Amino acid sequence: MLNRTRFFALSGGLLSLIAASIPALAADNPAPVKQTKANYELAAQWTPAKMGKLVLESSVTPHWLDQGDRFWYTFENSKGRKFYIVDPVKKTRTFVFDPVKLAAQLTAATGMPYDSQHLPITTIKFVKNDTTIQFDLVVPKDAVIPGEKKTTATQTQTDAGNGQEDDPQQGGRGGRGGAAANRNEKTLTFEYELAGGKLTLLDERPARKPAWASISPDEKTIVFARNHNLYMMDAANYAKALKKADDPAIVEVQLTTDGVEDNGYGGGRGMGGDQQQQDQNENVQQGEGQENTRARTGAGNIAWSRDSKKFATVRRDSLKVEKLWVINSLASPRPTLETYRYAMPGDVNTPISRLEVFDIASKARTIVKADGFTDQTIQVEVERPTARQREKERTESVWAAPGSDKLYFTRVSRDMHRVDMCVADLVAGTVKPVIEERMNVYIETKPLKIIDNGAAMIWWSERDGWGHYYLYSADGTLKGQLDKGEFVAEDLTYVDEKSRQAYITADGREDGENPYYMHFYRVSLDGSGMKLLDPGEASHAVQMSDSGRFFVDNSSRVNTAPEATLYDGLGSTVMPLEKVDMSRAIEAGFKFPEPFKVKADDGITDIYGVMYKPFDFDPAKKYPLIEYVYPGPQTESVDYTFNARSANVTLANFGFIVITVGNRGGNPNRSKWYHTFGYNNLRDYGLADKKTAAEQLAERYPFIDLDRVGMWGHSGGGFMTAAALLLYPDFFKVGWSESGNHENNIYNNTWSEKHNGLKEVEDKDGKVHFEYSIDKNSEIAKNLKGHLMLVTGDYDNNVHPSNTFRLADALIKANKRFDMMVLPGQRHAYGPDADYAMWRRADYFCQHLLSDYDQSVDMWELNREQQNNGKTPAGRGGAVTTTTTTTTTTTGGRGGRGGRGGGGN
Repeated sequence: MLNRTRFFALSGGLLSLIAASIPALAADNPAPVKQTKANYELAAQWTPAKMGKLVLESSVTPHWLDQGDRFWYTFENSKGRKFYIVDPVKKTRTFVFDPVKLAAQLTAATGMPYDSQHLPITTIKFVKNDTTIQFDLVVPKDAVIPGEKKTTATQTQTDAGNGQEDDPQQGGRGGRGGAAANRNEKTLTFEYELAGGKLTLLDERPARKPAWASISPDEKTIVFARNHNLYMMDAANYAKALKKADDPAIVEVQLTTDGVEDNGYGGGRGMGGDQQQQDQNENVQQGEGQENTRARTGAGNIAWSRDSKKFATVRRDSLKVEKLWVINSLASPRPTLETYRYAMPGDVNTPISRLEVFDIASKARTIVKADGFTDQTIQVEVERPTARQREKERTESVWAAPGSDKLYFTRVSRDMHRVDMCVADLVAGTVKPVIEERMNVYIETKPLKIIDNGAAMIWWSERDGWGHYYLYSADGTLKGQLDKGEFVAEDLTYVDEKSRQAYITADGREDGENPYYMHFYRVSLDGSGMKLLDPGEASHAVQMSDSGRFFVDNSSRVNTAPEATLYDGLGSTVMPLEKVDMSRAIEAGFKFPEPFKVKADDGITDIYGVMYKPFDFDPAKKYPLIEYVYPGPQTESVDYTFNARSANVTLANFGFIVITVGNRGGNPNRSKWYHTFGYNNLRDYGLADKKTAAEQLAERYPFIDLDRVGMWGHSGGGFMTAAALLLYPDFFKVGWSESGNHENNIYNNTWSEKHNGLKEVEDKDGKVHFEYSIDKNSEIAKNLKGHLMLVTGDYDNNVHPSNTFRLADALIKANKRFDMMVLPGQRHAYGPDADYAMWRRADYFCQHLLSDYDQSVDMWELNREQQNNGKTPAGRGGAVTTTTTTTTTTTGGRGGRGGRGGGGN
């Protein structure tokens, strides 16, 4: 037996030995060191513009020819841009032209030097039964071109008001080839015969379809708008208008006389069906007193009958909708006021939709009796243009139904809980709902597909909690479901009526894959035999030939190089087309971002995201975390596919871990439950998932510092960023909030009412009114503890600057220090100021998360990049106004370029 004395002696020795070993163990596993240095130099090497020079193109776009199933495409890599023609039947891919030969011919024809690697041709057009191509070439304005006539080139502006730049009747800026000529250049058009290799400079540039023209399917009638009313002309007079827009010999027929501003036929806001999410509608504006009343304009939402005898349009009366204003502070010589109609959530007066049908022969107008719901919206169901029609710039909509006797349309209640698919019998003058959808949340739809010469139709619905396609007879009798299961069917790409097969895209059907990865499938119209056509764990974007025999598949995911492959309609590989060459980027130090999966705050729902690390990442360091966010509900803004120009790469290389991650309620590509999770809680619904995702990643990866968490976003992301700092002020420490809809009660009514909810109330007299309420960021301004920057353009007619100003006012009244920057003259997207905002954003996070930032007055990073791209550092010449309510102590910051680490005031 071991005696007690010896035991304690041994124990003491053992303890001494353990104690002595602790420093060694600690040395082997040192505590992570906080990252506190901002790497401006590395970030400047990986801006979107610089990455765009390393990866020039990432997908293939097929352009299907008139003859057979052949198509051409162009692809650019480090060896230059090449043009290919593919014959799927023969399984061949060849050059459209010999670039060496064409470069020599163009040099001889223009006196301008070209070589095969630097041909300035970006697109081509096949003509003359696909035997000849046309393309544009931009040359200096003063270049002497052999054989050039006055009509040969499109001259660009030298002074305001001169020339034909951006003239829609002449093809506009860049013309047929898409090449953009500036005011010191001119555009020439050449034809090149493929068989003989003959190059010809055209005496006149081919007339392009002007933006104002809506052409009937038989190409005999052209409809347009002028001064808010509808007109039409025949093909002969249209030909005159293409040559000389104001030719006095042109004969026009006026169809309407009652169109006025805000209740007319000229397109823009107030026309068509449902108003779309305004984040994607930057250019909608209706300034007063600025229109040319003699100019032809687009006719709005024109949809033609397939036999060209009639057309329909949805006219929206906005006369009672309240007005909104923004000021163009940079207008010359003095600021100008822009006025436009803008319906806000809960408004008594919203645009009133009216469905009108016009008969070409009689010129008569019929008002369809389409009323079903108070303040409803209407959308005509149309057949989308074919691939060949798009190549010919024939993008006019045609009715889903054959002939001109029946018109299908949807009507949607204002609360979007009710949708009727209706058919209007234009002979009998009756309207009948054939499919009715009802839910207690908003209902979404996809285009109706009419098949079997009008005897049947395919309709998309989320009635079982997932988006699927259903087959109906013409009278609305359900015949069956095409696809079923816990996945979302997206696009109905093609229907082969003879073989009774439908081709659809769908998300989330493949087990074990990211549910946002889209695939292409074939399924029988009776719902049997659903087959995957493009396997491979990635997201697949497809473009199918009009015959349905072949499709081009672009396969992409965030952590690998994209590929393009040609398949036949049975899913067999015909040939590989392109794989993006990442070698130059990899050699320069590029590293792919990393996808991840965590649980939502409920502990059940899987949510998916992407992590961006700095390219000099050191696992022994502890990095601040920044979340780039967009809450949805129409998208989550997570790049599950490869993006060569991601701003998150730049931001990460300053010395941050940057993540993008979904949230319940953030994306329609999953279940209806997931998509509508934020219904009636539009401010707070996504934040718990953003917070718990960061916490789970920090548990998984010791290099994430949860004491230094920031967030940034634009528009809905700006709204979410401010809400995050106000709802979780002890967790989210720094926020950069751009153009946020912080006060959704003053955002546009369609988006806000749809995603937050609207209550329809009927009083005792049967009159319907609507009640709306929503949580706003200004209501919780008192909670702010961290650093918050608010940014807005002062000319934003989408998310009005008042959204930002009202939150700023609430913060001031709560005696909170915060920062604010106004970009003068900028809309919702910051245009020429976007790079400036990007670098200021980086400064802000470096200052408050790393305590190391560049304090120099000049942005050397931006100046250098602009000089490299041939731009002046002054940009557009407009100063950026910065307003702040924060007094910042600049200790330990940067002394600017050349004065690193100098601190300074």
